[in-house]
Amino acid sequence: MELAGVTVSHPEKQLFPTGETKGDLAAYVAAIAPTMLPHLADRPLNLQRYPEGIDHRPIFQQHAPPHTPGWVTLATVPKEGGTVDHVVAADARTLVWLAQQNAVTLHAWLSRADRIDRPDRMIVDLDPTKADDPDGVRAAAQSFGDLLRELGLEPYVMATGSRGYHVTVSLQRRLDHDAVRAFARDVGRVAVARDPDTLTLQTRKAKRGERIYVDVQRNAYAHTAVAPYSVRARPGAPVATPLTWDELADPATRPDRFTIHDVPARIDRLGGDPWGAFAAAATALGPARRRLDTLLAQLPPDE
Repeated sequence: MELAGVTVSHPEKQLFPTGETKGDLAAYVAAIAPTMLPHLADRPLNLQRYPEGIDHRPIFQQHAPPHTPGWVTLATVPKEGGTVDHVVAADARTLVWLAQQNAVTLHAWLSRADRIDRPDRMIVDLDPTKADDPDGVRAAAQSFGDLLRELGLEPYVMATGSRGYHVTVSLQRRLDHDAVRAFARDVGRVAVARDPDTLTLQTRKAKRGERIYVDVQRNAYAHTAVAPYSVRARPGAPVATPLTWDELADPATRPDRFTIHDVPARIDRLGGDPWGAFAAAATALGPARRRLDTLLAQLPPDE
């Protein structure tokens, strides 16, 4: 099987218990590449590989795999004691090659390689504690969108393909990771103060009860988030899918609603990517920070 100039060996190998194969994964990434690649441009990737299928232990890989072809773009990122050469998905050929490596899920940095210390997106990850809470986490994502608009920001929402949603803001690259994470945490403080029975910033699962965890830790340096349009290692091959806010309002929407079987056709039906204007929406956080500080000042002292 050859796609985008890459030979995919053993395309019949089943990766998902629901029957999806390595060939299905490769065909999906080849089809979605024009929509997916703008969200990956210049971003170091961490790879979640499943050589034996998703029912087996994955390989979590930061370094580019051994024998990476010379035509694959790499980003050399400093770390304590050295550097890491990450794969960068610069073209459809690289996406198909990653599928050939059984890389089911791609996790992307929130900054780009040329200014690795300046993120250009902020993510709030809404993670339900209850095993199945599609309506609750959907409502939480809607309320976060409203709060960010109240701060003068333009939020975007993505079904993670797992159990929750990412509410994301496109940023100008002015602040470092610590400042962006602090902003996200303060937004979370306001949200939790407004709805303490539903939301929590508590990192320890045992203390969350049944509340939805407001995870802002992905905004830290060297942390990653599942890339838009990446496949998740779950039965049915669900996809991390950018949504319109109208889609989120639909009670039929679940975090794992869309799969490799329907996402490309969905893009055609919508006439393009719901996040097509994401990069152009980049904003500075200064004015929003001042509005947020006003809201924080109104919280009770113990919040």
